[in-house]
Amino acid sequence: MPAGRVERWVSNFQGRHGATGLQVVDGALAGAARDGSTFTALLPFEARYAGLPDGDAFSASVAAPADWGVLLVRKGGFAVARLQEAVTLDSKVGRRHVQGRTKAGGQSQQRFARRRDNQARQAYEAAGEHAARILGGLTGPLVTGGDHTAVGEVLQAPRLSGTHVVAPWLAVPDPRRGVLEQAVLDACSVRFTVLNAPAAPT
Repeated sequence: MPAGRVERWVSNFQGRHGATGLQVVDGALAGAARDGSTFTALLPFEARYAGLPDGDAFSASVAAPADWGVLLVRKGGFAVARLQEAVTLDSKVGRRHVQGRTKAGGQSQQRFARRRDNQARQAYEAAGEHAARILGGLTGPLVTGGDHTAVGEVLQAPRLSGTHVVAPWLAVPDPRRGVLEQAVLDACSVRFTVLNAPAAPT
């Protein structure tokens, strides 16, 4: 959730569940309502909150780092960006063809699988080259998403070995420019976890 909507969200939570007590617990803003419902709000980039137990103060503390990045990879596609706070300094979106699965059997299936694996490896290498160029020397956090195996392959690039990957993992479709732009927004958003109280028996 964007920082500007946090205070309204807390007010709406209280409207739905009754008077809500706020406190800061383990670097998060936590709320407990009269009806037993609770919520936890986490700052982006795994930052820890240490301010007042107040929705407005919490939202005011949301800030993007001075140097951070986003890396999204799936078979055949990738998107990478380096940012300074909210400004994108450099980015790249690319695609490489990777064949889909086949129902053929025997040696044909084995040849197809080898060709598909080679195409995927070439795609990861291309993504790794661009990621290393854009993210090399990154001093801040990196938010990742797409396919876990694909991202892991790309992060094996030597220039990315010291990269600090932080939550959340972004479950994204095949990376496109619009997907990357939304991923940047999601990376900067507050994450809420809500536990609603059980409904009273009728």
